[in-house]
Amino acid sequence: MLTDIIIHDLDVIFCGINPGLKSADDGHHFSGRSNRFWRVLHQSGFTPYEIEAVNDTSILDFGYGLTTAVARATSRVDELSKEEFDDSLEVFKAKITEFQPKYVAFLGKAAYKAFSKKKEIVWGQQSEVFCGAKAWVLPNTSGLNRGFSLDDLVTSYREFHLAIQK
Repeated sequence: MLTDIIIHDLDVIFCGINPGLKSADDGHHFSGRSNRFWRVLHQSGFTPYEIEAVNDTSILDFGYGLTTAVARATSRVDELSKEEFDDSLEVFKAKITEFQPKYVAFLGKAAYKAFSKKKEIVWGQQSEVFCGAKAWVLPNTSGLNRGFSLDDLVTSYREFHLAIQK
């Protein structure tokens, strides 16, 4: 089981699609060897050093939190059903409403597409707010996401980091 790392009034809650098997097993977000989240977060300017997954709760020190759209762990996102996203929506909305982050950053298009019911999703800031938070869609840092190199990911995340500094 993977526990949310959230407190009230964060700048950003980063929302992964669902936990990977290793993360769920060891209880730390983005702990899979091939996941690039912590490296990308650091290289794009969110953190002054690369946080190790075992220290994932330290992300709160920088004004950021972590959650997932769907709680069930899988090895691949395509193992999740449309119904699992539908069943998770109300819990997720309640969480965002309660904790009131300035931004929700969806890591990958899958969760935002399922939650917004939109057919087409663009990368970056979304035109509508999500439960009072500005929504942003970033590429997923999973090692299975071969469509984005490390440099591509860092560029996308840096753009987001710069935007929220304004």
